[in-house]
Amino acid sequence: MSDELTVREIDRIIEMAWEDRTPFEAIEFQFGLKENDVREVMRTHLKRSSFELWRKRVKGRKTKHKKTSPANRFRSQNQKL
Repeated sequence: MSDELTVREIDRIIEMAWEDRTPFEAIEFQFGLKENDVREVMRTHLKRSSFELWRKRVKGRKTKHKKTSPANRFRSQNQKL
């Protein structure tokens, strides 16, 4: 999976995953990666402590899932969904 991605795409996926208001659905729409795939990219390309910090931060965060986030908010031109 991450073997097929360029370094630039991996960097963007990591950036989007760290953003609080970017839902996993936006990453899936743009890169075709489901939440578990994003987790695998993060696990592979971050230091263990950074990955664990990210997982703790994201776990249960409603804004990371479009269905549970009622917010109508600004979307960057770089964000496809």
